[in-house]
Order: sequence, then C-alpha cells, then structure tokens
Amino acid sequence: MKFKAEIDIMPLDALLDPQGKAVTNAMQNVGLPEIEGVRIGRHVRLFIEAVDQKVAEEKVDEACKKMLANQIMEHYSFSVSAC
Repeated sequence: MKFKAEIDIMPLDALLDPQGKAVTNAMQNVGLPEIEGVRIGRHVRLFIEAVDQKVAEEKVDEACKKMLANQIMEHYSFSVSAC
C-alpha cells in the first residue's frame, strides 16, 4: 500500500529561534504588533510504500530520527494516511 506522511519539525521550545524572533520583531513594522512568539520550523511531505499503516508510521519515525530531525535541537510530529 502507498501512504503519505506529513511531518512537522520545530525547534525545541527551550532553544532560541533567531528566524522566529526576527519575524516576531518584523510584525510590529507591518502593523501586526499583536502577533508574538513566532517559531519557524519545517514541513516535510513524503510518500512511502508499506504493508500497512503501522509499518509506514514506524518507517517515518525512523526517517525522522535518522535524517530529518536533529533531536538535540528539534522535535517532530507526523501523521500518516493512505493514498
């Protein structure tokens, strides 16, 4: 079966996010001072061939741990659905 994974990777809350801070500061300059605490991350979409959803989820988790996310500085979450 073919599955689609949607993965969100974000910096850990305890770490400084320079991009997010810059965007937060820029919000005031564009007339949006009520927006604060911006955090910038990544979104990854991938397709995977697996015998069932559980196996697909295990493979996506493995890909996140081995390549997509730096677990020292980032956390990730994902959803997997059949195509």
